[in-house]
Amino acid sequence: MTTPLPSPRPKPLSLALQGGGTHGAFTWGVLDRLLQEDGLVLDSVSGASAGAVNAVALAHGLHGTPTGQAPSAEHRQAARQTLRRIWEGVAQLGSLGGLTQGLAQWMLGCWTPPPHPLGAPMLQSMQSALAPWWSPAQMNPLDFNPLRRLLEQEIDFERLQGADALRVHVSATQVNTGRAEVFSGPRLNLAAVLASTCLPTVFQAVEIDGQPYWDGGYAANPALRPLIREGSACDILVVQINPSQRRAAPQNQTDIVDRIGELGFNASLLAQWQGIEFVNRLIDRGQLREGHGYKRLHLHRIEGGEALEALPAASKMAADGALIGHLFTLGEQAATRWLASPAAARFSARPADTAP
Repeated sequence: MTTPLPSPRPKPLSLALQGGGTHGAFTWGVLDRLLQEDGLVLDSVSGASAGAVNAVALAHGLHGTPTGQAPSAEHRQAARQTLRRIWEGVAQLGSLGGLTQGLAQWMLGCWTPPPHPLGAPMLQSMQSALAPWWSPAQMNPLDFNPLRRLLEQEIDFERLQGADALRVHVSATQVNTGRAEVFSGPRLNLAAVLASTCLPTVFQAVEIDGQPYWDGGYAANPALRPLIREGSACDILVVQINPSQRRAAPQNQTDIVDRIGELGFNASLLAQWQGIEFVNRLIDRGQLREGHGYKRLHLHRIEGGEALEALPAASKMAADGALIGHLFTLGEQAATRWLASPAAARFSARPADTAP
């Protein structure tokens, strides 16, 4: 018998968290499963929309973890608890994507749909009928956003701005230019996350430094460049919740509109992914020298696959705690499968197998 070989030091991993309304609960499940792993070293995290909410919740719980080291069991548990409180609060509010329901109820005098299967569809139909005629400024003149209070209660943004915090990058879309704006460090605050989650058909644009911002999913869903430029990790794990592929072309109007939305919210991620692969090929061919402003990156992906594909896009707006719980389970299962793959072995602190 030979003695076990010492385990190599786990490599750092950056996370890129896509947005997608209530489907962000899938990412919650992924993160919860990853946080159960002892020895996982996180370098930085980027998020858009619901991914931004997940990112700040993760960083809030992990605050105090020394840079380049795996978080302690206490920090990992704190992060899991913060994520859970956020999503339980979201379920009570009506979900990130479904905040429109709570908003409509508030505008209609806190009217609650009758206890009937048609109650929620009735309310959604009323909202759909009003949407083409009323702007957010008209429907919501006081800019009521239940997410604001939830984030104020759960996230300490001042400590996330510190040098000892997990680096978080939150993307929003600058309305006038259409370009992505990334908020991090001292600029990472409540307004930045609200901007990243600002659905323009529901909420008024969030103004930051005199500039209007909408949901980050339109321009960078999520932003990978800051993970490359400012991070030290050569591995990026993308948690993708908008299906990249469909088995069949949509036929009815609803499915067509849903697919158009998916393509739009995946476009920036696809472009960034292709750009990274192009640089990798140039490095492999010797046309670029690694270490001279370039580095070879390893991209990993966790996505819901057929499970999320089976859910209609309208479910991103669903105010259903049971759906949020189901999505959490799907994310947990997807992360478990990824952790069991050979690609994930480089991030594990588990001891090497004993040679016979």
